[in-house]
Amino acid sequence: MSPITIRRACLEDAETLARFNEAMAWETEHKRLDPATIRAGVRAVLGDESKGRYFVATEPAACGVAGPQDAPRVIGQVMHTREWSDWRNGDIWWLQSVYVHPDFRGRGVFRSLLQAVLDDAQSTPGVVGVRLYVERENDAAKSVYRKLQFTDAGYDVFERMLSGT
Repeated sequence: MSPITIRRACLEDAETLARFNEAMAWETEHKRLDPATIRAGVRAVLGDESKGRYFVATEPAACGVAGPQDAPRVIGQVMHTREWSDWRNGDIWWLQSVYVHPDFRGRGVFRSLLQAVLDDAQSTPGVVGVRLYVERENDAAKSVYRKLQFTDAGYDVFERMLSGT
């Protein structure tokens, strides 16, 4: 595989990000996301950094190939959001919407995405850590995260969603 490139996502990536989110939700939770809602949510993040930021991994186009249909293909993504920690007096970045296209898994795509986020976090004043949540049954993801030096934070996540969400 050609070297991958990591970059900040842009509005032109919105459809791919939405499709990857749909695939991830089905793969990990057997949930079907509402297409209009996920597309609006992705566009909201891309239009407002206070909501979060997406990073994408792309496979470079072949040498000598020109044209928009041959532009580098997005093969993975990660989004981060911010949580203020009064205990630590700093921001914790939460990784969300982690997805690597099945054809590119096991090739270091997520490792490269994570490193880009970590580099950004380490150069951003006030960021004190990075967290993520993972489905209890997703042993493959847990194994990857442990290999990348994540530890179990000792918390279970509870939620109370408001009607209509």
